[in-house]
Amino acid sequence: MDRTVIAKILAGSIAGMLWPHLAVGQAGPPEAGSSSAGNSQRIATATEPALLLSERFDPFTSYQVELKVDLKGQLSVPSGNGHPERLLAMTGRSQLKYDERVLPSDRDGSARTARIYREIQLRRSVDDRDQEATIRPEVRRLILLRSASGKKAPFSPDGPLLWAEIDLVRADLFIPALVRGFLPRQPVAVGDRWTVHADAVMELTDFDPIQEGQLIATYLASVNIDNRRYAKIAFEGTVRGIGTDGPSQNRLEGIAYFDREAERLTYLNLRGRHELQDASGKTHGWIEGRLVMTRYGVARIAELSDSALPAAAIAPSVENTQLLYDNRELGVRFLYSRRWRVSRVQGQQITLEEPQGSGILMTLETVDTIPSPEQYLGESRGYLLKRKWNITSIEPPRRWSREIHRFAINAQEDQRPVRMEYAVYAGSEGGLLLAARLSGADLQELQTDLERLLKSLTVRKPIKE
Repeated sequence: MDRTVIAKILAGSIAGMLWPHLAVGQAGPPEAGSSSAGNSQRIATATEPALLLSERFDPFTSYQVELKVDLKGQLSVPSGNGHPERLLAMTGRSQLKYDERVLPSDRDGSARTARIYREIQLRRSVDDRDQEATIRPEVRRLILLRSASGKKAPFSPDGPLLWAEIDLVRADLFIPALVRGFLPRQPVAVGDRWTVHADAVMELTDFDPIQEGQLIATYLASVNIDNRRYAKIAFEGTVRGIGTDGPSQNRLEGIAYFDREAERLTYLNLRGRHELQDASGKTHGWIEGRLVMTRYGVARIAELSDSALPAAAIAPSVENTQLLYDNRELGVRFLYSRRWRVSRVQGQQITLEEPQGSGILMTLETVDTIPSPEQYLGESRGYLLKRKWNITSIEPPRRWSREIHRFAINAQEDQRPVRMEYAVYAGSEGGLLLAARLSGADLQELQTDLERLLKSLTVRKPIKE
């Protein structure tokens, strides 16, 4: 879709959103440029047969997406000591532009695309504190997977992602699921209505699961814009579900345009109100916003071509899905498997947890306070005995790399076998003590995760008391 066409649609969509319930045969609002602009945009008045408004997402289909979002709202936070909740004002603005190519489904059936971001601007202010988010330039080429249940998992063939980058991309729209779910499954004529599929609702609301409610779409009119035919679609509804911030309700309405010749959903203009609710349904915060999406056809994207992305690069693996932890304040950097999460950072300590109960604790030490491996073994053994663990064997300290010594203690806690692995990192800038509790049926995989973490571990600034 040409950008001049988008400008005309933008001018007309604001008025169009005020008439979401056009009945069959009703004239509706005047379109931008209709009479005074030389009939560059007109509503077709002749009766047309029912049309199948469908877009194909065959492998290697390519397009460009531009997204603009403006938000404002109020978030309530508890004040404590019986005082009323405090209201925090929030505003936000984002602008994204990326090229995307549809890939064949993954081995497990997940839908898959390759994407490269050309522009990323995400800013928000909460209680007059400005925040920004981005994706580092070196990993802006991504592979996105979306499972049948709606779970999204991005990774980059060019390097590990930060958790914040993954969180940012997972909240973005997955275009094939949005478009397929939004368009009707059967031919429709002007005035016909249909229920928007749950896949599209999940993309627009980020609810998982959707508990109740639905979006209803209406084929408003067949519109000619600069001698090109578009189907104009309105949609609205209220949906409740569980989002990243808990129980919520979304009220949505908007306008979309479907290019009948290109067979592509090219424009979506959505307004919504997101209400945060507690278990009783009481609203304790709200966000209002507007999202505008435009799409253009792209013949070829060099960075996403077969030669630029061989089969090994677009298939998820243990190596290319690792996460990067890079704490510049502490000066600590390492890679870790997605089965783990950094659950706590307090003072000089970093804690990672794994769903089955394993954990890793890292403690920073100065050059002067770092103990020897033998001292650390003695401290660790004494700690386990104090907790009345039964120690079954000890693997003594050994040099594992230039900067790292390792040892292990096999023990039983309440007759359950536990393997404790330890490491002493002694570098020029300071030291780090690592203690890992590993247990469960996946012990070998957990040990492999730990090995990868230790191989990537660096301390890059002087450690202070």
